Amino acid sequence: MTLQQEIVGNVMQMAVVNLSPGQTVYCEAGKFLFKTTNVTMETRLSGPPGAGQQQGGAGSGGMGGILRQAMGTAMQVGQRALAGESLAFQYFTSQGGEGTVGFAGVLPGEMRALELDGTRAWFAEKDAFVAAESSVQFGIAFQGGRTGMSGGEGFILEKFTGRGTVIIAGAGNFIDLNPADFGGRIEVDTGCLVAFEEGIQYGVQRIGGLNRQGLMNAVFGGEGLSLATLEGNGRVILQSLTIESLANALKKAQGGDKQGPTGGMFSTHAG
Repeated sequence: MTLQQEIVGNVMQMAVVNLSPGQTVYCEAGKFLFKTTNVTMETRLSGPPGAGQQQGGAGSGGMGGILRQAMGTAMQVGQRALAGESLAFQYFTSQGGEGTVGFAGVLPGEMRALELDGTRAWFAEKDAFVAAESSVQFGIAFQGGRTGMSGGEGFILEKFTGRGTVIIAGAGNFIDLNPADFGGRIEVDTGCLVAFEEGIQYGVQRIGGLNRQGLMNAVFGGEGLSLATLEGNGRVILQSLTIESLANALKKAQGGDKQGPTGGMFSTHAG
């Protein structure tokens, strides 16, 4: 069934989810805000089972099934650890009637509910995931090494498959674009990308050549050496605020800005 949810707020939005009896929604640890007393909360290392999978019980294949399930959970946790994601998920299930649970992102900005119909996956930047109903599978997608290392951001992506609602969050305001409306290709700051549909080709290209103008773009333009490229026909969501620009603005306000006048590839990165 479709997840009944409402996104409320302006500068720092949150999602208020209404659960039917027995319905389950899960979130990344740290994104939970509140719940009604009839909604149970359980923390697990494993994500929701994929299509056709069962969590223990009959049909799990006895000891072999338990071992396979344990190995699968270990692989999921290992992937999330490598990606720098939360190691655990929190599951919320309504008992004995309808229930309500609230979630939020970690940065001032927008949230968006995406509806998956089982035909197309969605990919999102790290930390974009907030919550999803249990029929949506959460995974980690590793972009090609050359693309990821060149772009700095985008090497590791969150991947959502299955059917149902998934809620994502980003910084600043969102804009929805389709590269097909702009000649089939758009180029964006690597930190502005929030999410895109399967079928969109994602890559990274160098800004100009290793010449005077290319170096001017990198040093004084504030974009570094690369831009993200998005090609194809599908939905793309961009955000107006990058985490790096927010971190640099806070450092500057606190008198700790070491960026100086150059910005670009000499900017101070958070962390």
